[in-house]
Amino acid sequence: MEIRPIRTKADYRAALKEVERLWEAAPGTGDGDRVEVLATLIEAYEAKHHPIPPPDPIAAVEFMMEQKALTRRDLEPAIGSRGRVSEILNRKRPLTLPMVRALSSLLDIPTEILARPYPTRSAA
Repeated sequence: MEIRPIRTKADYRAALKEVERLWEAAPGTGDGDRVEVLATLIEAYEAKHHPIPPPDPIAAVEFMMEQKALTRRDLEPAIGSRGRVSEILNRKRPLTLPMVRALSSLLDIPTEILARPYPTRSAA
């Protein structure tokens, strides 16, 4: 396969097939370099044609809580009282900037993710 820009789905499929064929190539070899270049082209094509939207801030918090085996109580230093943590996770109240900063540090989530707008429910 000749290395060239990936412009169509057929080009994309061919590049994937070529990478799969050469996947075990040693780095620094001709085939290894070919895999590296094709992977870069594939990533660019996927970013353009199949973008992944950033996660919802609360979904990101819940995911990282699960990954780090944290409980709601573990969020209290970053968010506040148990009731406040519940309001945030149940989307009854939005995150504040101090909460965003503290959660970013606690959970290793970029502030850009946590500061994004997200839907909240009004209290009944």
